Amino acid sequence: MRLLLVRHGQTPANVTGLLDAEVPGPGLTDLGQEQADALPAALGDRGIERLFTSSMVRTQVTAAPLARALDLEPVVLPGLREIEAGALQGKRDTVSVQSYLAAAYAWAAGDRDERMPGAEDGHAFFARYDDAVRQIEATGAEVAAAFSHGAAIRIWAAVTAQNVPSDLGRNRHLENTGVVELEGSSADGWRLVDWAGEPIGGDELTDLSAQDPTGERF
Repeated sequence: MRLLLVRHGQTPANVTGLLDAEVPGPGLTDLGQEQADALPAALGDRGIERLFTSSMVRTQVTAAPLARALDLEPVVLPGLREIEAGALQGKRDTVSVQSYLAAAYAWAAGDRDERMPGAEDGHAFFARYDDAVRQIEATGAEVAAAFSHGAAIRIWAAVTAQNVPSDLGRNRHLENTGVVELEGSSADGWRLVDWAGEPIGGDELTDLSAQDPTGERF
C-alpha cells in the first residue's frame, strides 16, 4: 500500500517553541488553518481511500478539509499521537528541548531502552505506532493518509523505511503539513518514496520565524 504520513498544521506551540505532546492539545493558528485548507488541492488527486488521525485535536482539524473534499470519515488512532514529552511538557528552554530530541534520536540510533523523562521509552513508542499502522493496513486500502506529528513521523519513518539511513529523521526537517510517503507493508517492509519537508500547499504557507522544535533538524 501507499501510506502518506501528513504532519498537522501549525499550532501556537510550534510558533513559540514549546514542547507540547499532551492529549488532546490545542488547535491550529490562523496559518495552520490555511495550511489545512490547502490540502484538498494538494492531495485530492492522490487516490486516497482512507483517512486517519491521532487522538490530538490538531491532526483532526488539519484532516477536516481533505475529509470533506473526499467525502471520507477520518478514523482516530491514538497510536499516531506525538512522542510524549512527560516531565518536559510545556517547556521551551534549550536544555529541555535538547533532552527531548536526544531521547528520540537515541531510539532512531537503536537504543529503545532510552526513556523520555517521565514518559515512554522507545519500545513503547514503536509498539503503539506500529500497531496504528497495522490497523491502517487492515482496512485493505491501497492508498491511505495518516495525520500525525513532527517528531513521531520523523523517527518512525526513518527507522522503519528500509531504503534510508536511520539518521534521516535527524537530518531532514518536516514542517507543518509536510508529507512523508512510504510504500510497502509491515509484513514485507516499507520503502521511502518521498520526503516533502515543506508545507504541501506551497512555500507561501511556510513560517520562517516559527521556533518549532519537533519539525527542525535535530
